[in-house]
Amino acid sequence: MKNFTEIVHNLMENNFSIKKENLLLVLTDNSTQVLARKFADALNSDGWKVEMHVMADRKKSGEEPPEETAAAMLSYDFVFCLTKHSLTHTQARKNANQQGISVITMPGITEDMFTDGALRADYSRVEKETLAMTERLTEAKEVIIQTGTANRYELSIPVTDRIGIPSTGVFREKAASGNLPSGEAYIAPLEGRAQGQIVINGSVSGIGLLTEPVLLTIEDGKLVDASGEEGKRLLELLGERNGRMLAELGIGTNYAARVTGNILEDEKAYHTIHVAFGSNHTFGGTIKADVHIDCVTKEPTVIWK
Repeated sequence: MKNFTEIVHNLMENNFSIKKENLLLVLTDNSTQVLARKFADALNSDGWKVEMHVMADRKKSGEEPPEETAAAMLSYDFVFCLTKHSLTHTQARKNANQQGISVITMPGITEDMFTDGALRADYSRVEKETLAMTERLTEAKEVIIQTGTANRYELSIPVTDRIGIPSTGVFREKAASGNLPSGEAYIAPLEGRAQGQIVINGSVSGIGLLTEPVLLTIEDGKLVDASGEEGKRLLELLGERNGRMLAELGIGTNYAARVTGNILEDEKAYHTIHVAFGSNHTFGGTIKADVHIDCVTKEPTVIWK
């Protein structure tokens, strides 16, 4: 088995187009700084110019980083975010991209993902399959998700004229943005249009693996009910306003990803889809909220229209 430094070396060589003179930032938080330090040390030992910045843990995914952290991001060519909660759907990430800075978000990253999980995938294969699925999302007018025993529950998600987005894990352009590990195609649904119910039987960001399936009820694009104690917790995380709006439909495309309770890897796994609630203004939607929560379900039936 390759050691951690070798794995990081291979990622930098195969997944990115970065020059050794570029200045890299490893942005982390109190919960993740031990692994982030190991990652930064691996980069240093491989000859990269890298610095670290540690912030306080965010309370939930989609919450903006402190102002000093957002400002620090703008002083580098490339930012790796190894954090407890996701900075993907934040204005700070978007601002950095707009200034030509690449931002790779790795919320909930673990060393196990490097050595035994989604980061060990052949990303040339992941890239090809992700781009194909993204094209399918872009061409669709509506995606229907059926879940539950005998496909009892159905959620209709209109996506007409919305553009699918690939998260391939391969970053060749300036101002790149995406997750590592990666492997998903996703899209911002038409706001206020989704109708129906969906059973979430995998995991929820901020909660982890579910102890029992959670039935979500969506009316006019808004989550109006979520069953059980974990459903109640989801509603609390989302708050009362725009946080409950359906923001994303995503489909996993990484054959090496597992459903373990860590949303970063769970939402990339084969035979899963995920819906998210909260912000989507950073990837083609119109919803602004200080939260973005993904809900993963396994083995759904997907109908394309």
